[in-house]
Order: sequence, then C-alpha cells, then structure tokens
Amino acid sequence: MEHKLREFFDNALKEVSLDCTVFGFHEGELKVLLLRWKGTEEWSLPGGHILLDESADDAAGRILSQRTGLSDVFLQQFYTFGNVNRYVYHPEKELLEKLEATFGKGFFDGIIFRRTVSIGYFALVEFAQVQPTPDWFTDECRWWSLAEVPRLLFDHNEMIERALKALRQRIRNQPVGYNLLPEKFTMPELQRLYETILDRPFDRRNFQKLLMSYDILERLEEKRVGAANKSPYLYRFVKEKYDRAGLEGISFSM
Repeated sequence: MEHKLREFFDNALKEVSLDCTVFGFHEGELKVLLLRWKGTEEWSLPGGHILLDESADDAAGRILSQRTGLSDVFLQQFYTFGNVNRYVYHPEKELLEKLEATFGKGFFDGIIFRRTVSIGYFALVEFAQVQPTPDWFTDECRWWSLAEVPRLLFDHNEMIERALKALRQRIRNQPVGYNLLPEKFTMPELQRLYETILDRPFDRRNFQKLLMSYDILERLEEKRVGAANKSPYLYRFVKEKYDRAGLEGISFSM
C-alpha cells in the first residue's frame, strides 16, 4: 500500500486538492456522505488530490465514483478554500500521531499535511443508488443527517455550510430533484425535498402550480400504493426539458 500511495502522490498536484460535499435525500431528510479516518473517530468529507494529467472536474468525478460507486454524478464547483489556517482543527500533529499509530511511524512523511488550496464541489445523488466506500486513509464511509454532523477535520464543517448555501441558490434559479429523487416520485415527495433544502414550508397547491408551470414534469397514470392518505399520482422529470430549464434558468419564488 505504501508504494501505491507514494506513487499516487508523486503523480498528483501537491498544493491543490478538492473536497466534495455529497448530498442525498432519504426519508424526508437531506444527508451528507462522510469518511472516518483509520484508527480514529475523526470524520471528514470525501476528497483528494488532482492528478497531473486530469482536470479538476475529472478528478472530482473520479473521487466521487470511487466513494459512491456511481458514474455521471452531478457535480458543481462552489468555492475555493485557501485560508492559511485551514488545518487549525484538527491540529495536524495530533492527527498525524493517531494515523501513524495505525500506519506506522514515518508512513506519511512528505506526502500529506502540506498547506493546500482546496476546490469545493457539491454533488447531488440518489441515496438508494450509492454504495458508500472508504478510501486508503479511512475505515468507514456513511451517510449523516445534516443536523447530526459532528465536528469535522480541517475546515470541512464550513465547506458543508457553504455547499448548502450554494445548493439553495441553485434551487432558486435552476430545477433540482433529478439527481436526488428516484425516477418516479409523488408531488408531496418533491415538495418535501424543496422544503428540506430551503428549510421552510410551502402551500401545497401553489407549489404544484409553480412546478408544473416549468413544463419539466410528466404526470403518470400510476399511483403510489400504500401512501398514508389517498394514493397520489406519480411523476417523473422529462430529462430534455429539465436540462433545458437548467440552462435557461427558472425563477423559484414562493
């Protein structure tokens, strides 16, 4: 493993990395994917370095594919993190000591804990399709509810806050849902997604009227069987129209 790691870092940009805030929607909650570092109880966002022969977007796609098992993931750059004190928490010496207890003394000499600038991405994925997979440095990869996210390594709590802000800005100007909901969904499920992201309730009739006005939804003849109330109709996004609305923009204001 040491040989592979050092070979990887020899072929990576040392001063530039990226970190990904992966959002999923499950049981009416917005969740985020986190990694637990080997031999510790410390958590962070998925991320890594950019190889010398790949773009930042390609690196983000590679890393997200490795962590989620998905290809063609929706990704958007949202911020560049270049604070001089990015490693104030967790103190790198203390974390390095914990990692060396697992990997061995001197294992990380010269390959991590330089000062780096990180490009922040957020990703939108369908929760049920993700296969959370840890990387070389981590023991566990799993979903956390946003309300329960612990204190993370480095500046990763700030990254989540900024990613959520960027997602909220996007939802006001572009459609959201294709990457977060299953292929078929009910209007209440779509409304719950919007309410969760924006942290506010909407009137049911007004919400449905506005979303249908974008001409990106198709109502199916199928109904959700076993729903709490009367069986609601199922909907799906019309991909071509959804993509066009994403390019041309919408105005979500309620």
